[in-house]
Amino acid sequence: MVPFAGYSMPVQYPAGLMAEHLHTRKAAGLFDVSHMGQLRLVGTDAAAALETLLPVDVMDLPAGKQRYGLLLNDDGGIIDDLMFFNRDYAGGGDLFVIVNGACKAADIAHIQQKIGSRCDVIPMPEMALLALQGPQAVTALQRLAPGVEKLVFMSGGRFDVAGCDCFLTRSGYTGEDGFEISVPAAQADTLARALLAQPEVKPIGLGARNSLRLEAGLCLYGNDICAGTTPVEAGLNWAIQKVRRTGGARAGGFPGAAKILAQLADPSTLTKKRVGLVALERVPVREHTALHSLEGAAIGEVTSGLLGPSINQPVAMGYVSPGFAAIGTRLNAMVRGKPVPMEVSAMPFVATRYYRG
Repeated sequence: MVPFAGYSMPVQYPAGLMAEHLHTRKAAGLFDVSHMGQLRLVGTDAAAALETLLPVDVMDLPAGKQRYGLLLNDDGGIIDDLMFFNRDYAGGGDLFVIVNGACKAADIAHIQQKIGSRCDVIPMPEMALLALQGPQAVTALQRLAPGVEKLVFMSGGRFDVAGCDCFLTRSGYTGEDGFEISVPAAQADTLARALLAQPEVKPIGLGARNSLRLEAGLCLYGNDICAGTTPVEAGLNWAIQKVRRTGGARAGGFPGAAKILAQLADPSTLTKKRVGLVALERVPVREHTALHSLEGAAIGEVTSGLLGPSINQPVAMGYVSPGFAAIGTRLNAMVRGKPVPMEVSAMPFVATRYYRG
């Protein structure tokens, strides 16, 4: 157990990080991610208001669907990444938002300051959050909540799970199929025990959560994205829908729009790009490791790195000068003063298995 964002969090259980990681890839792992921030934005203007803070399409998201979003500062830097779900089944405006644990107080204050006059910003500290991830997650969960198997990736709804009143989405942070389950804190222990009673499910800690998301090529806020990084530099262009990019009344209109739209229009203006990296020797390359060209020039830095348990090979993410971002480019990571050869690689390092129907 370690302190993290004001919580005591499990890094690993007795089986250890490697076993937990591999179990999640082949069966189902249960993560307690209750440190994450949960909030609702309620009111007929909620979607339009949130859209002024994000470079993504909020207003056209159908009820029952979820989307990835990026909260930006005025310079186009990423304040946090988040997930939002449209629970507006009756037309009154109801968005459910999940933000990162270390950022949640600042995020909620920022959202309240910027759009609190346009909708009700309702923090949900009374709710816990569990994530059930892996190819057998649906097998385990549908025993307790028949009907969840009909959900597809980035959809969700309200379900009774083992007598607990849950709101769940078919999504996660591992690259695997799975679910994130919002549940009243008073029922979290009951729910966790019911899930762990299923033969496919074992408890998984923060360590394996990190290795799973890195193999899936997913960013960790504070490492791979931050307030000094734009979505384009981070390679998150896919998260900016066309309606926010070009033409029409809803193009732009988000913080840092001029800079971000200019970067999208002319990628040659970028000074850094996020890339995947695979070490060509069996040497783990950790965050903050300097990256050099083969000629010895400093060209970037690793932001996340470890030995990928699924592929038994050191993998990393980092930022490099654009001239070194092409897949197949060779460079060196400077580990304790010695060069470790690496190659720029496509991500994800392990193929994602989201269930799309």
